[in-house]
Amino acid sequence: MQRLVMSKMARSLSRLLTGCQRFASPPSVYAHLCHSSTSLPFRSSFVRTMGALPFSFLPKPRDFSLPNSAWSAEMTRLYNFYNNQCEVENESGEKQKGPWRRLPSYNRTLKYATGGAYLSKFIQSKNRLFTRSIKTAGAAFEYVMFINKEEQRCVCIFQAGHLLEGPPGHVHGGAIATMIDSVTGALAAFMSGAVMTANLTINYRSPIPLGSTVLLESSVDNMEGRKTFVSCKVTSTDSSKLHTEATALFLSIKVGHLLGM
Repeated sequence: MQRLVMSKMARSLSRLLTGCQRFASPPSVYAHLCHSSTSLPFRSSFVRTMGALPFSFLPKPRDFSLPNSAWSAEMTRLYNFYNNQCEVENESGEKQKGPWRRLPSYNRTLKYATGGAYLSKFIQSKNRLFTRSIKTAGAAFEYVMFINKEEQRCVCIFQAGHLLEGPPGHVHGGAIATMIDSVTGALAAFMSGAVMTANLTINYRSPIPLGSTVLLESSVDNMEGRKTFVSCKVTSTDSSKLHTEATALFLSIKVGHLLGM
């Protein structure tokens, strides 16, 4: 009888996990099953079966910073330019790390955060990183970041979709500010660990046409104790036109504070 039950559960496990993903992550389901009131022999067998399942049954995070059909030819060209510098050949023809590193960008930073005390896990499980909240490719924030740790620089290739319209035919200033905060924050976090924005000063010089590709170039100006000072400029891809300039101050924090611990 026990073998029959185990067989049925194994056959339907993929459907079970698919349904559970809507309410909690598989590790949560796994932990719940491990500590349920089921008899010990059966529970142990079931846990071993869970551990032996192919990884393909588990949800895989999607990296949104990879090329898709919505990317313009110019955005793809620049992506290839920097991506090719992430790995280079030495004199012996061997591959080695280059000066740049592409930063993957997922739809959320954490699965669940204790800081959202007033949100159920069901609601939190549907939360998405603000710039990745639109599922339709090309409709809003299309971007990819590259970091050069030695030079303390970050370059972001950004293409704004139609949902980011502010002035007719141009990108909303708030969307530009969001990208500047994301890029400068990514650089500050890469150099200093967990940080939060303390100040962001932006000067808008010229509007950005919707659908165009621009470059956000950021660099660390200074680091003093908990403070990381970063500057950023938004230009056309050939650097002939300056769209926006900004400076930012980030403060290092303990990760526990961010999670309400």
